[in-house]
Amino acid sequence: MKFAQRLTLLALAAVMTPAFAAENAVPSESSVHVEADQALHKLLPADILKRGYIVAGTNPNTPPTTFFKEDNKTLAGREIDVMNAVGERLGIAVQWRDTGGFDNIIPGLKTGRYDVALSNINATQARLKQVDFVGYYDASRLGVIAQKAANIPAFSSFDAICGQQIGAGAGTTQVTRLEDASKACEAAGKKPLNIAVFPDRPAGVQAVVSGRVPMFFGPIEGLAWQANLVKSLTVVGEIHVDDKPVSVAFPKDSPLEPAVQAALNSLIKDGSYQKILDHWNIGFGALKSAPRNEEMFR
Repeated sequence: MKFAQRLTLLALAAVMTPAFAAENAVPSESSVHVEADQALHKLLPADILKRGYIVAGTNPNTPPTTFFKEDNKTLAGREIDVMNAVGERLGIAVQWRDTGGFDNIIPGLKTGRYDVALSNINATQARLKQVDFVGYYDASRLGVIAQKAANIPAFSSFDAICGQQIGAGAGTTQVTRLEDASKACEAAGKKPLNIAVFPDRPAGVQAVVSGRVPMFFGPIEGLAWQANLVKSLTVVGEIHVDDKPVSVAFPKDSPLEPAVQAALNSLIKDGSYQKILDHWNIGFGALKSAPRNEEMFR
């Protein structure tokens, strides 16, 4: 199946999938494996120890962060590797769930459907009012893709494209960032951005491929990955921002947070974490430690 066709099918699936539809455990594959640490194992909450596994939610449609492999049933990617390594370091299994959409993640955490969620989730003050976070990836580099044939000049600031149309994924911080950029365009006496919101990144990328929108905005690692696969696409914009880290999200005041934070810091210290990022060619996003909640806003 051609990649563009696969993107279309993924986009349609995202639209048609009802909230919390997929509750069965989803198999996963890791690129890096680590040894358990018994001292860290003791940090796990009693109820999770009794259950025997951590339930992790993800929205698998955005390589290299989290996606289904060619068999359409096995999860892989940065998020999968990171959380599976956390589980291995803690000496406990991780069971994955497909959340059926990014917008279902926070409600799923709040209702206790998932112990953790990983899906390129930026920590924000607004989200921190609803869920908790442990950071694990520097999200300061974002990108914009377009068709090569459009010959859009390279840019590093949205003021270069005032008045033009650009897309982003629903529920993401990229939509908010585009809205702020559009207001800045108007304040400078220019036309506002024409913002198109798509169900997810694959739908937005497919819209660029088909010519429905000229540009799509999102995390640069995922867009660069897709531009490498779809030869008609190219990265035209690289935007540096001061975003807080992409994070593991938890229900508020989850007793699991200290264990996950300690495991992440252990993986950072022994180099396993860097191996995971390097495997996906995104080592530039490595953190030196895993901050928790308000620690990342100081």
